[in-house]
Amino acid sequence: MKRVTIHDVAEAAGVSLATVDRVLNGRPGVRKGTIEKVRQAVETLKYQPDSFAAGLAKKSRYRFQFLLPDGPNAFMEDLTREALAHAQTMSGDRLQVHVEPIDAFDGHRVAGTLAILDRTVCDGVAVVAPAFPEVRAAIDRLQARGVPVVTLVSDHPASTRQHFVGIDNYAAGCTAGRLLGRFLPEAPGKIGFIAGSLGLRDHADRYAGCQKVLAEGFPHLELLKVREGRDDNDRNEKLVATLIAEHPDLAGLYNIGAGNRGVAAALVNAPRAKQIVFVGHELTPYTHDALQSGIMDAVIAQDPGHEIRSAIRVLKALCDGRPIIDGQERIRIDVFLKDNLPRLDGS
Repeated sequence: MKRVTIHDVAEAAGVSLATVDRVLNGRPGVRKGTIEKVRQAVETLKYQPDSFAAGLAKKSRYRFQFLLPDGPNAFMEDLTREALAHAQTMSGDRLQVHVEPIDAFDGHRVAGTLAILDRTVCDGVAVVAPAFPEVRAAIDRLQARGVPVVTLVSDHPASTRQHFVGIDNYAAGCTAGRLLGRFLPEAPGKIGFIAGSLGLRDHADRYAGCQKVLAEGFPHLELLKVREGRDDNDRNEKLVATLIAEHPDLAGLYNIGAGNRGVAAALVNAPRAKQIVFVGHELTPYTHDALQSGIMDAVIAQDPGHEIRSAIRVLKALCDGRPIIDGQERIRIDVFLKDNLPRLDGS
């Protein structure tokens, strides 16, 4: 069978070879409609670039920057650990991964970090991107400088980023709402919400999904105003303690982001802790213990190792001009209860 070439892709898409090359290598200056035509031609023809030959020609060494939030966030610590571990195991593939700590709540600093990156520094960037205008502009400028950008965990779809690696956060929020509604009795009660910040797209999407399901399916429940704790354990503990004091009929609690240790600490000290249904995110040693003790009722999780591996694969594909395999890169939503907890050693 004749091997499909870049000339076949150009002919099928009705564009020039140069345009196909720009699309496959993620370079700027191509309209969205044209990009879609080229990608459709690639998919239809099942075009597979000779990445081995291309790598030899370019003497390729992949240099990827991962911009990950720092601070006492157990899930982000897991994400950072996975990134560093995979950088070591894949060093034989001439892959270099640098993890740059960022403050995801400070859009100006994230934008400033993105602003100093270019092709002399790295070949691709994965970033947990807060949904601020200055961050979108910084992503767009980095893309224009020829560096492919992938958003990780929290998306920025208004930007020109080339791919998002993470769960469907709206669906995760809907799942949280369904769990709260089904776990609670059919009686009036109040639901409290703690978020890191609704300025983070993943938190905003989760809240929107949860709010929709509860409002439509469980109208007997009153939804309280979201309180923001910046994913900080001490702040979350104080926020939850205040919630419990102000609302003796608090029936459910949804922690949209991190800081579950703080939420659990407040509930441990509350006389009604066992009567409050607590749903949160990410399976860490702390949420594992909270589920086992009965303080927490359900955890909605994503696999940090899968996300790091996916981000690396996607960035390599963008650098090599290869298509992204959507099925392989889909990050699933896991739900853990006390009854289906994995052992902490991963088995």
